[in-house]
Amino acid sequence: MALMSAAGLCVTASPAMAQTKVVHIQSDASPLATAVWAGDTLYVSGQLASPVTLADAATGKAAEYGDTQTQATSIFKKLDAILKEQGLTLGDVVNMHVYMAGDPNKGGKLDFPGLQAAYLQYFGTKEQPNKPSRAAMQVAALAAPWALIEIEVIAVRSK
Repeated sequence: MALMSAAGLCVTASPAMAQTKVVHIQSDASPLATAVWAGDTLYVSGQLASPVTLADAATGKAAEYGDTQTQATSIFKKLDAILKEQGLTLGDVVNMHVYMAGDPNKGGKLDFPGLQAAYLQYFGTKEQPNKPSRAAMQVAALAAPWALIEIEVIAVRSK
């Protein structure tokens, strides 16, 4: 296969170079992949927080998930575990998308300081100095009615 470069030179690409190995990290219990490898790049699906207090069916009490900082901390712990299962660390994260909904306990406003407080425990520290590129955006709502934040990341295996 011949390709034309910007300088007008003819370059031949080998079929092996054009193919990227794709591996889906998934379970039958979920309708989406937890993560997908494309070559040395891992795309991790958006993660929501785990409950701080589990629901109690006997009393009818709903699960509690905490404020934005608590939810973000839970999500960073989940992301760390997912990455470790794949032989990566939070230091391998190169890009992060953060989706935030307004906190009803803060008059429907975003708690960006809460996100930042959790983020700074995991990124840009003495133990883990790498900081990914990041975008944070407000959304009207997230898939779970209790969710204040969802985070997805892209990590790259260094060679």
